[in-house]
Amino acid sequence: MEAQPCKICPQDALLKILCIVLVAGCWLRPLPAALAADRAESQAVPVYGYEIVASYDHDPQAFTQGFCFDQGRLYEGTGLYGHSTLRRMTIDGRDLEVRALPAHLFGEGVTVFGERIIQLTWQSRTGMVWDRESLRFIRSFPYATEGWGITHDGHSLIMSDGSATLAFLDPESFTRQKTIMVTEGGQPVTRLNELEYIKGEIWANIWKEGRIARINPANGQVTGWVDLRGLALQYAPGDEDSVLNGIAYDRDNDRIYVTGKRWSRILAIRVMKK
Repeated sequence: MEAQPCKICPQDALLKILCIVLVAGCWLRPLPAALAADRAESQAVPVYGYEIVASYDHDPQAFTQGFCFDQGRLYEGTGLYGHSTLRRMTIDGRDLEVRALPAHLFGEGVTVFGERIIQLTWQSRTGMVWDRESLRFIRSFPYATEGWGITHDGHSLIMSDGSATLAFLDPESFTRQKTIMVTEGGQPVTRLNELEYIKGEIWANIWKEGRIARINPANGQVTGWVDLRGLALQYAPGDEDSVLNGIAYDRDNDRIYVTGKRWSRILAIRVMKK
């Protein structure tokens, strides 16, 4: 018996063509927004170097935990039990006024918000509010985590606790408004420490790394790294605790100052792409 030629009805042929078109369409369809964002984030994040434009004296005994600039003055919060302070300084690191914290408190980040200075403490879960002009203590406030770094965006206080989470706080009630998770390539970036808000970005020291993460405050994605490990090698005194840990931004003159724990210098730097 002869083999009969295979017959395909017109309907079957049309169905096969439609299936091919549908499968191709699935492959060509745009990625879902979340997946597209993850893929975009996983691309290489730019790394920035630096140029030192000026150098100033800094107290080599200051265990720097917070650093900010306001109206021509530097404000510094220092740590260690029994040695924690809030300081107002000239640009060359000369103390103008110093307030000692109670011996049971380990001072951490500081920021100037309007007429007040906000200072965190490490494990006491207590923040302190000072009058900006007189450095008079006004009040304390509680929070639920450790306190590491603090800055603000003009509307909310932004606080780190050593994890990958940044908390946004109401500047009057200190209640938590929201949190963001800081990530690079979809992975959390932990040990976020001293903070500064610069031109719409949150800059965060990464504890013991000698790098600063530049963070998008809308979604927590790291948009760049500032590599200051060369500064740490040159200016840190050598012990493992004397790490890079201070970012202050002079908005009026567009200048960035950095220092570290027990460093003898404050460095004004210009950031540039490598």
